[in-house]
Amino acid sequence: MTGRTPEPTESPRPPEPVGEPRWPMAAAVVAAMALTVLLPDDLRLAPRWFIPTVEGLLLLALIAGDPGRIDRRSAALRSLSVALVAVLALSAVWSTVQLVDDILHAGKETSSATSLLQTGGTVWAGTVLAFSLLYFELDCGGPAARAHRVPSMPALAFPQHLEPRLSGADWRPRYLDYLYLGLTNATAFSPTDVMPLAPWAKIAMGVQSLVSLLILGLVVARAVNVLA
Repeated sequence: MTGRTPEPTESPRPPEPVGEPRWPMAAAVVAAMALTVLLPDDLRLAPRWFIPTVEGLLLLALIAGDPGRIDRRSAALRSLSVALVAVLALSAVWSTVQLVDDILHAGKETSSATSLLQTGGTVWAGTVLAFSLLYFELDCGGPAARAHRVPSMPALAFPQHLEPRLSGADWRPRYLDYLYLGLTNATAFSPTDVMPLAPWAKIAMGVQSLVSLLILGLVVARAVNVLA
């Protein structure tokens, strides 16, 4: 008596990629563009509308290439995303350096308490947005790669990664999670509940902490001196 030939079993299909909406990231870029326009001329890297125009064109190209949800993996789109983040980061770092120089030399942009707080707050908020977008774009190869669940090991460990029961094994961070990371790292000057695992993440979070500490420390010190 011969046994039945076992029927071949179908291998499980990989889960469909679920990209996150584009609009939160786009709103952050638009906010960063607005902050750049509001900065005094001496604190901007280029003329008032140049950097926002470049950022806007890069953002429009990303939206046209991958509208709606971010799930298309493309070398060209990846290059555009990295270029956008690089422009944002360069602009934020330049403004920070110019703000520090203005404070140390008692420049006109920080000669009154009102202009000091407005300028310092604008520069600080710009650095928060720039670093949040940097984390968003570099962690796990970017949002499109995260939608396809590659790679499996994150560069930034959120609480949901450490304890999957909090949200499920398929949880992936979205832009608001990275904005929260950028904000808390800038206010606590150290990691809070998100741990950097990759070397680049440790360097980026360390640099952001130092930049934020420098801005807030000098602004407070200068404000006390102006009001005294």
